[in-house]
Amino acid sequence: MKRFQLKATTTVLVMLCLMYFITYVDRVNISTAAGQFKSELGLSNTQLGFVFSAFAYPYVVFQFIGGWVSDRFGAKRTLIACAFIWAVATTLTGLAGGFTTLVAARLLLGLGEGATFPASTSAMASWIRRDKRGMAQGITHSSARLGNAIAPMLVLALMTAFDWRFAFYLLGALSFGWLVLWYVTYTEKPADHPRITTAEIESLPPPTIRAAEMPGTWASLYRRLLPVSGVYFCYNWILWLMLDWMPLYFMHSFHLNIKRAVIFTSGVFVAGVFGDLVGGLVSDRLLRRTGNLKLARSYLVAFCMTMTGLALVPVVLIHDPMYSLVFLAAAMFFNEMNVGPMWAIPMDVAYDRSGTASGIMSGTGFTAAIVSPVVAGYVIDHIGNWNVTFLLSIGVMACGVLMTFIMKPDVPFIAKLKPSVPAARVSHEAGYPVVDKR
Repeated sequence: MKRFQLKATTTVLVMLCLMYFITYVDRVNISTAAGQFKSELGLSNTQLGFVFSAFAYPYVVFQFIGGWVSDRFGAKRTLIACAFIWAVATTLTGLAGGFTTLVAARLLLGLGEGATFPASTSAMASWIRRDKRGMAQGITHSSARLGNAIAPMLVLALMTAFDWRFAFYLLGALSFGWLVLWYVTYTEKPADHPRITTAEIESLPPPTIRAAEMPGTWASLYRRLLPVSGVYFCYNWILWLMLDWMPLYFMHSFHLNIKRAVIFTSGVFVAGVFGDLVGGLVSDRLLRRTGNLKLARSYLVAFCMTMTGLALVPVVLIHDPMYSLVFLAAAMFFNEMNVGPMWAIPMDVAYDRSGTASGIMSGTGFTAAIVSPVVAGYVIDHIGNWNVTFLLSIGVMACGVLMTFIMKPDVPFIAKLKPSVPAARVSHEAGYPVVDKR
């Protein structure tokens, strides 16, 4: 009987899903462990907010740098370097002895994980068909949300059996394991993969051919993606409020013990898993049926952000743990439906520099992960009312809805080429002209 083997394209997608899962376990495990180390290390809520947000500072910077690096040097080498750094950082978190060392470990984690998603998007641009990009982004990000959902229960189990430090040691070892698997399974060019079929190669986009460009291309691309980045900021505001504060929200607002708070938190995150899957599938189906990128990306995101904001209204009005669980899960579901179409846009707009483009979107938008946890911690310390935080979040969602209408995913970025390059060239992707508009 012939041994079952995954197709080469499927293998790459599975490896990326596994990476998204691990990276999100490693970045949100801190929120579950916080209930234990907060008292052990004598931290205030404001200090805890800074510990949560420390990850985001280098993460934002290396979104930009990592996207460019992955386009220039390839996703394989970029992700090997990233995995080594984030694995070390996760392990060092377990060795932290106070506020300063915790912040340092989280900064290193942000450094290691900063380039991961842009590098993954660069890999997908070569390994995923154009009409399946939303699905690919949706399923990889759903793996991240699965990491969110499992992390609280996993970390709690490890903390109960051992302590919070051991949880970080074990998760660091898991990251090192992924690094080895990525090294042996991924090839930069699909055609070089030993198990790829002719049919798979023919279904994929042609290899990119980068021509010499005029100075200022990066700045032009940044301006082109500014509305997209703004919308992604609004998405991240809600996401990181939930990732960092949900366990403590259920503990403090409803006086639940840590076990019940973890179960409620996991319920919210599980909704995000399905949101990612549904958003990516719906976006691709709309694109295949209508050929309308604005409908499949911008208008879908506007709808999802509207529903996210509306789902938070009952959380403010009804003070009950079960109602909060249901409506926070609904908000998480609709917010995560944004991921597939949002991450497909950089590939739609700038296919041949998708790592750089996604790094610009994610790096700019991820600044919300710096602001949102600190604002929440400050409000809790000084006002003591979660409703203010949720009302702010509803306002952020309203701003996001307005910005979706100026994203223009159907207008490709056109690089201005140096005079030595012919005025018109064959497109990297069918239907996308690349010309020198002199």
